[in-house]
Amino acid sequence: MRTRTDWLAHAVLGLGVVLFAFPVWLIFAGATQDAGAINRGDISLLPRLSHLGIFLSVLRNGDGANPTPIWHMLMISAGMALGIAIGKIVISLLSAYAVVFFRFPFRMLAFWTIFITLMLPVEVRIIPTYAVMADFHMINSFAGLTVPLLASATATLLLRQVFLAIPDELVEAARMDGAGPVRFLVSILIPVSAANLAALFVILFVYGWNQYLWPLLVATDPRLDTIVIGIVQLIDTGFTLTPWNTMMAMAVLAIIPPVIVVVAMQRWFVKGLTEVEK
Repeated sequence: MRTRTDWLAHAVLGLGVVLFAFPVWLIFAGATQDAGAINRGDISLLPRLSHLGIFLSVLRNGDGANPTPIWHMLMISAGMALGIAIGKIVISLLSAYAVVFFRFPFRMLAFWTIFITLMLPVEVRIIPTYAVMADFHMINSFAGLTVPLLASATATLLLRQVFLAIPDELVEAARMDGAGPVRFLVSILIPVSAANLAALFVILFVYGWNQYLWPLLVATDPRLDTIVIGIVQLIDTGFTLTPWNTMMAMAVLAIIPPVIVVVAMQRWFVKGLTEVEK
């Protein structure tokens, strides 16, 4: 009975892998084929090995429609994703630390005020956020791409739950050893929560990498285009033929950095999501 159950689980897992991997393989194969053939629907599932150089060509020369090179778009996306991930973790770490370990007036009111922002959709907040960025003259700047996305109620909530699981004995031991608030945070709390912070970093990095709506609004300068914006700009507007092979090559290049982050931090990511007791 156990063998039969394992076989079924592996079959379902294999089916899931095929369903997720097939679109990626189709994009990879399409990138090596002729754009006209793709527009006619004559796309093959087998890549043309002689055309694999398109990835290097696109990376160096761009898409032909945007003056910004693809490598520069990738750098903007990477900087934006890293800035958002690190900024969210730092701010959420400090806010969760204050809510859990400090006793000050209206402490829970502050926490629930942060939590309520989860109920506001992005579309509701995006116009006032844009107005604030305009007042601070941060339109068409890298700071404008990242600063409005640094605060995270979700990360604060998750880290608060992690900190609540910290044993009281550990807190008392640190206090008896003379550790102050900063020392307790840096030397004890962060190392103990390292796996959770790593898992949160992976999630937030992918979130920042995939941003589309906010960069589209706040950055009209082509030098600040992210790779996601660059891909969308290639879509046919009705007047020209869409270079599907170039767009698919860009999509493959756009997938690589998040995949590297997830694979490199896979062990920490799984541990951070499954670890409950401290």
